[in-house]
Amino acid sequence: MDIIAKTVYEGGLEAGNLKIGIVCARFNELLTKNLLHGAMDSFVRHGGKASNITVAWVPGAYEIPLLASQFAKSGKYDALIGLGLVIEGKTSHADHINSTVAHSLSALSVKHEIPIIFAVVAAENLEQAMERCGTKLGNRGSDAAASAIEMANLMKKLKK
Repeated sequence: MDIIAKTVYEGGLEAGNLKIGIVCARFNELLTKNLLHGAMDSFVRHGGKASNITVAWVPGAYEIPLLASQFAKSGKYDALIGLGLVIEGKTSHADHINSTVAHSLSALSVKHEIPIIFAVVAAENLEQAMERCGTKLGNRGSDAAASAIEMANLMKKLKK
């Protein structure tokens, strides 16, 4: 039996005049710049203007939440994206970084009522990292931009 809701909200994928902020980690820059390119390309391909994107580079993934917080507080953006890459080493350090950044961005998103997309690639090795940063398995930056667009549009609909 199909149950039809009285009201259904969905965000579209038209970037239009949306403004987004991207915080990108410089650590592993050889690949994070691919994530950034993927995000910007996706935003423009969905009808957004490159001039409506603001990018801030931070030293590493761990620093992403602080800048995301500043962007969120400014009220200038419809959505934010945190881009980075953490490759596992011989310790659990990568797990701690990814967990902390994911939790922090989620908390900031709820606090400031703005979509903040977590796009820090967690990889076990360089090959996995390359696959997720623009080769075989796509580009997580591109996916993040699509999520940001959809969520920003959804939030606009809910605020009406």
